[in-house]
Amino acid sequence: MFQSTRSLLRSASATPLRAGSWSRQQQALACSRPALSSVRSFSTTGPTHKDAQDTTTHKPKPKTGIVLMNLGGPGGQNEVHDFLLRLFSDGDLIPLPMQSYMAQFIAKRRTPKIKEQYQQIGGGSPIRKWTTEQGTAMEKILDKISPETAPHKHYIAFRYANPLTPEALEAMKADGIERAVAFTQYPQYSCSTTGSSMNELYRQLQELDPQRKMKWSVIDRWFTHNGLVQAFANHIEAGLEQYPAETRDKVIILFSAHSLPMEIVNRGDSYPSEVAATVEAVMKKLNYRNPYRLVWQSQVGPKPWLGPKTDKAILGLGEKGHNDQLLVPIAFTSDHIETLFELDLEYGEEAHKAGITGLKRAESLNADPVFIQAMADIVKTHLDETAPAGSSPISKQFAVRCPGCTNDTCRDTREYFKQ
Repeated sequence: MFQSTRSLLRSASATPLRAGSWSRQQQALACSRPALSSVRSFSTTGPTHKDAQDTTTHKPKPKTGIVLMNLGGPGGQNEVHDFLLRLFSDGDLIPLPMQSYMAQFIAKRRTPKIKEQYQQIGGGSPIRKWTTEQGTAMEKILDKISPETAPHKHYIAFRYANPLTPEALEAMKADGIERAVAFTQYPQYSCSTTGSSMNELYRQLQELDPQRKMKWSVIDRWFTHNGLVQAFANHIEAGLEQYPAETRDKVIILFSAHSLPMEIVNRGDSYPSEVAATVEAVMKKLNYRNPYRLVWQSQVGPKPWLGPKTDKAILGLGEKGHNDQLLVPIAFTSDHIETLFELDLEYGEEAHKAGITGLKRAESLNADPVFIQAMADIVKTHLDETAPAGSSPISKQFAVRCPGCTNDTCRDTREYFKQ
């Protein structure tokens, strides 16, 4: 879900893990704090925001633009303050009294600590790198399986970091895009994530495309798509392979997703049920051969949030004799601060202090070919379904607002995109 507001609101100190299990890293990290396992190493080096949209210059003029919407993350230390300022200025994500003033206050106060956290995962977020790789690979597949809508080009529209939504739209205008797909990179819908991105897209289109030259449609959720489920199942199986064969079936799988304040849940947000549906689909694919739980991370503040908390669940299971636990970030499609810092470093350290030596993490989807094929299939199916005259450009679910919604922008956004 949204990028670790808990991590952004507090600081900690740990050392990033590059590859291999925590136990294999122990000697190498003897002078630093422990972290969880991760199958592959990663680099935060990616295109600068200036180059982030210029990924397919070798192609002829694109016919179909696919906008990959996500929260984003600072690519380097110099981007942290502005990232925080945008994040805390968004009332869809974090409603605050005196929003503008409080956003400036919190951003200024937290920037040094958050810089430290990003420094410990390589200096910045790798989410731009992974989104670029995913989008470029998706384009190639789409050009083959959907020649009637080719050439395809992806555009990145991050909510709080470069490249922002206006930059994506300007690039699309320059390319002459007429057919556009807003493709959320959050598999499970929430008003605080996909909803916020769609509201921002609507606001920017009012200014940058007032004549509505682009024809839009929306992919707002895809939480049980078979390709997504298969990719998660594959990564879980690979994670389980790190445990001895004789104890493998006893490993508890902890599906961890970003929590949500209960006031948003009670408003009617569908996120909890959609995350649970993803978990059930994945476990069905795995034939339910391991015990499992759905847990929630990144709670912040005194108000009630979805539980149980991931860190408390890890420790509670450990106290009951369950040493072997596999964390699975079930609501994220690539690595970022929630996986690399919060799960790997912060929770890894807490588990180590409690004597839990069998805590590991399944690798994030990142540039997995199975996952990228799923992305292409989702877009292909969507393009086919929205091609006929009279077809709806938005899903039935997106058309219905939360029962307790009082945000007029949510209403206006839906009216705009359903036309």
